[in-house]
Amino acid sequence: MSPAEEKSLPLPERWPRASKFALSACAAAVAELVTFPLDLTKTRLQVQGEAAVRGSGAGAGQAVPYHGMLRTAAGIVQEEGLTKLWQGATPAIYRHIVYSGVRMVAYEHLRDSVLGRAEDRSFPFWKAVVGGMCAGAIGQFFASPTDLVKVQMQMEGRRKLEGKPLRFQGVHHAFMKILSEGGVRGLWAGWVPNVQRAALVNMGDLTTYDSVKHFLLLNTPLVDNSVTHGVASCCSGLVAAVLGTPADVVKTRVMNQPRDKQGRGLLYKSSMDCLIQTVQGEGLMSLYKGFIPTWMRMAPWSLVFWLTYEQIRRICGVSSF
Repeated sequence: MSPAEEKSLPLPERWPRASKFALSACAAAVAELVTFPLDLTKTRLQVQGEAAVRGSGAGAGQAVPYHGMLRTAAGIVQEEGLTKLWQGATPAIYRHIVYSGVRMVAYEHLRDSVLGRAEDRSFPFWKAVVGGMCAGAIGQFFASPTDLVKVQMQMEGRRKLEGKPLRFQGVHHAFMKILSEGGVRGLWAGWVPNVQRAALVNMGDLTTYDSVKHFLLLNTPLVDNSVTHGVASCCSGLVAAVLGTPADVVKTRVMNQPRDKQGRGLLYKSSMDCLIQTVQGEGLMSLYKGFIPTWMRMAPWSLVFWLTYEQIRRICGVSSF
């Protein structure tokens, strides 16, 4: 293709990966804003009971302030204000611009160019699993600093209620403070459980959505429309929540723990240490703390994201996912 012909092409065809990155980031931002209060509730639930198993210290033996999703959400509104349900939303959107953009582009590249679809455009399930896990891990690694800031800012309201000084004045200050205290490596604190969680979530989300959607298209009278997208996204949200919640609990606790001047965690040595301490101190089911809000968030998040993403692609002239 000559340079003149390439310049005459519409933007999605001239820059397919950049266009898909931008479209997926836009769809993710919409989904994140709609469902963010559930994410905040989930994060608060996941650190409940943590003080009780830390041994000695000022925090040991403290009562758990809330006990369920609705009581947690109501407590946040009553004690901190309605707007605090969106505390940490800005870094969350930053995260999804990087995370969703990278994972979607990476998955499509793996599916269409590396792993390869069949002639009938079907994609073997095992390939979808590999592609989903790899895409999620890659996307989350790049987005890990923004996730770290999001988790820590979500806990600022609780620190204020406990009489502790606030750590951050805003997103930029949070980035700068973490960078000054822990260096560049400090921005990737907790990246291992973060990447592990993302690999599992995307094995549930991307793999399930892609597999269910194309199964329906190939084996049922359904066509490539919002009904098919809705059914596939509901399935993907449920599977992603089941697979990702244990890793999400570990990730939240590792990223939220206090650190020394060298950036080393004071509560957990590693994600495996956090996993062992959590199970020993609180029982196996503690790994599913926050499962209901996680699922209640992932289901609508997945629905909003996939419906928005597919429609934006159609409007912009990009082929269906």
